[in-house]
Amino acid sequence: MADYVLEHRVWLVRPRAEVFAFFADPANLRHLTPGSLRLRILDAPSALAAGAVVDLRVVWLCVPVRWRAFIREWDPPFRFVDVQVRGPYARWEHRHRFLEERGATCVEDRVTYRLPVGALGRLAHAVVVGRQLRALWRYRTERLAALVGPLRPAAEG
Repeated sequence: MADYVLEHRVWLVRPRAEVFAFFADPANLRHLTPGSLRLRILDAPSALAAGAVVDLRVVWLCVPVRWRAFIREWDPPFRFVDVQVRGPYARWEHRHRFLEERGATCVEDRVTYRLPVGALGRLAHAVVVGRQLRALWRYRTERLAALVGPLRPAAEG
């Protein structure tokens, strides 16, 4: 089964070090996740670093789901990679890059993921999952604008 890729960019009018520090605090994940997912951080360090493990619980379609993420790569304030080691996906790799230009920071996300259960997973992606992930990233952008922003207009990016 082929992987799906979600790519997203948002420019924040903040220095890279500030933006990276926001993402390095696992508690901020709650602020970037829609309330409908009822995210709970079960266990996490106070700040992310290489090798850190974050245990989460979300509720998806009324089903509680546990998720364990591992910080596989850590290069502050430029980038980091988290991977799911336990959770709902057959594969989940989330690369975060932070690029600074003229006093603003571009947060680039590239998520490579695969759903389990073959044809049923492809159907779930077509009907629900792909749409939900795009909505999650729209919500995340709105929250970043409110918490870290302001956003830099795309015409300037």
